[in-house]
Amino acid sequence: MPVIKTVGTSGQIALGKRYAGRQVMVEECEPGVWLVKLGEFIPDNERWLNESAVREKLDRAIARAESEPLRETDLKELERKILGGS
Repeated sequence: MPVIKTVGTSGQIALGKRYAGRQVMVEECEPGVWLVKLGEFIPDNERWLNESAVREKLDRAIARAESEPLRETDLKELERKILGGS
């Protein structure tokens, strides 16, 4: 149901206390026409985590971690692998 709001002198409108602290995306479709969507948005510095290739790798890693039992790392063996020794 449409609601009439008045834009204050600071350029703000109130959406109501139930939306306090929530993020909204405001899209200006054309001059004087705005689309307001409530949601949770991805910060710029975390956007790379949502790329499909990265998401697929993360999904595989999580699935593997959930399916394989935990085991203690042999640090000497890991050192040999990293340094290329036998």
